Amino acid sequence: MKIGGFQKTSLLDYPETISAIIWTVGCNYRCTFCYNKEIVLGRIKLISEKEVLSYLEKRKGMLEGLVISGGEPLMQEDVVDFAGKIKKLGYLIKLDTNGCYPEKLQELINKKLVDYLAMDIKAPKEKYDQLSGVKTDLTKIEKSIKIIKSDAPDYEFRTTFVPQILKKDDIIKIAKWLEGAKNFYLQQFKNTRSLVSSKLNNVSPYPNQYLVETCNEIKTYFKNCKLRGI
Repeated sequence: MKIGGFQKTSLLDYPETISAIIWTVGCNYRCTFCYNKEIVLGRIKLISEKEVLSYLEKRKGMLEGLVISGGEPLMQEDVVDFAGKIKKLGYLIKLDTNGCYPEKLQELINKKLVDYLAMDIKAPKEKYDQLSGVKTDLTKIEKSIKIIKSDAPDYEFRTTFVPQILKKDDIIKIAKWLEGAKNFYLQQFKNTRSLVSSKLNNVSPYPNQYLVETCNEIKTYFKNCKLRGI
């Protein structure tokens, strides 16, 4: 595993679970609003898998889970093997993904190597390439959505409300696309760190009230619909 970041404790990233977090290096997307620029571009010193496993071994009974984030973790050739090692230590696993690798996603679920899935929905279909920064195969995105909704032990979908690019109507389109999903989070845009696109570095987030209004309009499409980051 190419690991570029390691946070040893978090109370926020895995719902109702005390967890550690790793960030894998590399991503097939170039989302303009991504704040993990160095991770995505691979401009970071790697952390050994052995260091992470050793820490988790020592923290058994104090930590409950590990969040595998990125970048895009499912790009990693050995992510399934790594997840198996984590499960053998007795940890819950939350995986963050962009949904571009449905086959590997299904494999992790089938082998019971993931307990919670978080998939980023970048935009409504017609704006996906604009937000992801690359040509996106939407059939893979839709396949991952279907897999998660039907097979994941627990899950969430989430969208970052990027100013100037996404509007309320776009979020409503996303809600209709995901209709019936268990959990959806509308996330506030942040640019407190250097972003993949410098064009957004000086763009202000939408007012919190605009997020509240938008969230209220889409609540009926989900079992649970909440705001994050405000």
